[in-house]
Parts: sequence; C-alpha cells; structure tokens
Amino acid sequence: MQSDAVASERILVVDDSDTERAIVTSRLEQHGYAVSTADDGTEGLRKLYGLKPDLVLLDVVMPGLTGWQVLERIREVSDVPVIMLTSRDSEVERVRGLRGGADDYVAKPFSSAELLARVEAVLRRTSAAPAVRDVYEDAEVSIDFGASEVRVRGELVPLTPLEFRLLGTLTAHPGQVLSREQLLEHVWGDAYARGGDEVKLYVRYLRLKVERDPQNPTLIETVRGFGYRYRPPR
Repeated sequence: MQSDAVASERILVVDDSDTERAIVTSRLEQHGYAVSTADDGTEGLRKLYGLKPDLVLLDVVMPGLTGWQVLERIREVSDVPVIMLTSRDSEVERVRGLRGGADDYVAKPFSSAELLARVEAVLRRTSAAPAVRDVYEDAEVSIDFGASEVRVRGELVPLTPLEFRLLGTLTAHPGQVLSREQLLEHVWGDAYARGGDEVKLYVRYLRLKVERDPQNPTLIETVRGFGYRYRPPR
C-alpha cells in the first residue's frame, strides 16, 4: 500500500546484493523516501559526496571496501546518520559498528516493519531541532554543542555521535535521574528500539572518557532500579 509520506528525506542504500537493494529500495519508496543505491563501497562514497543523503543504510560484508572501511571514511567527512546492515548478529559486531560511529545496527534477515521503524527513529532524532544550549560547563566537563567538542579537565576528548548525545542529555538534566527508557528516547530516538543493555554499554564507554576513576564514577551515577544521573562536581 502506498504511504502518504512526502519524499523529503534522501536515503542512500549501499549493498552488493541486487536482491537486498531491490527489496530495501521498494519498501522505502513505498513510504515516501527518495532512494539512491550503490553496489559497492567505492560507489557508495562517490554518491555520498554528490547526493548528501539524510541517511545511509550500509551493508557490512561487501567486496573491495567493507562496510567498516566505508563507515570510517564517512565519519572522516560527514556526520550523516548511518545504519549498518549485516547478517552477523553478535554483540561484538554491534559494538564494533556503534563504536565506529554508526547510529544503529540491523541484523539480517530483518522485517520491513523493523527496518522502517529504525529508519524513522534515526531520522526523527537527527532532524530534531537542535538544543537551545550553545555550551555546557562545570568544573570537570565542558561541551561546545556548536562545534560538537567535549573537554574533560581541559583536555579535548573525542566522542562518538552517540556518546556525545548521551553526555548532552545527561548534562541537560543535572541531578535528575533519567530512566533507561528516557535515555533511549532522547539519545536513540525510540524508547523501544533498543534494550537497557545498550544504555548500560554506552554509559560505561562514556565513563571511561570522562571519569577520573571509571570504576568509581562520581559524575555519571547509577541509581539502581531507576536509571542514571549526572552530578556536576561541586
């Protein structure tokens, strides 16, 4: 059934499988998205530079440049949201993709409903109006939202896009306990797209970068049974 959605968002699908590209393209176009395709990483990068899509769906296993290599090159030049597509559904693979700067990860085979839900969640999050805040600063952490830069005790600390959004969300509510569902909604764009383990994983990554002692955190506290809280240093 044809969707009433307006084809305002451009999606680039990079996958070496003719069948996969055709299926994904058909489903996305039915829901109003403007879709371009590439059958390998090199072509995908060339189209990325020319089309400037709103979202990239990127297959992991491809001849020539792998999805990981393409993702690395994308992140050198663009913060376009990327959803990785792969048949290797393991925690190691998910972590590798998300740590590499991917915004989400979908394991094959996936249903049309799941893919569309992930696409909508990522686009909704990345197209949302930017926060009013220009900067955040306390005695330990400073965030320049315009430049997407974080300094911890004066030192520039590189964060992935997800880590940056997570820290920004926590510091926007200092002293307030945020549930896993609230963090999933604000950071991932959908409270039901991922489980609480994803939040726990990224809180751990963030602590490694901002805490003096990640094993005994003082900035990002775990409130057992409820969620997490950012406590600015006094």
